[in-house]
Amino acid sequence: MTTEIRLAGAGEYDAVGELTVEAYAHDGFLPEGSDYASTLRAAADRAAKAELWVAVDGDGLLGTVTFCPPGSVYREIGLQDEGEFRMLGVAGRARGLGIGTALTVRCVERSRELGLRRVVMSSATYMKTAHRIYERLGFARLPDRDWSPITGVDLYAFSLDL
Repeated sequence: MTTEIRLAGAGEYDAVGELTVEAYAHDGFLPEGSDYASTLRAAADRAAKAELWVAVDGDGLLGTVTFCPPGSVYREIGLQDEGEFRMLGVAGRARGLGIGTALTVRCVERSRELGLRRVVMSSATYMKTAHRIYERLGFARLPDRDWSPITGVDLYAFSLDL
């Protein structure tokens, strides 16, 4: 079955939000009672204030990522000439199929389409599987932009020059 990567439709926002929460929770990245789940569920808001991309096949949603172009309120570390992405999540049934890689590549392509010089992103220090994807695609650590949004959550910054 072929996989398509496209912008999410309005009728998919609730499912995209739930997929994102489930992906983070599945990997133990969403502590019980964390308020980050509400941010992950807010797919309609991300679609309105950034670009909400999905990977789908004939059976439905496989994964999602939020691309944050310059000017988006969802940006965390990106400069004006950089693309940024966040909240990459892959459904349990699609793990190991290259969906995370495909969504990351879409963000790289989108940055190029916008004429940006680099794409950046933050990833929790414990998200080792994601780090392997980024490194395989040529991303490098950007330690001067590492940061911590809340106590106990340390984020590595990664970048790819275009």
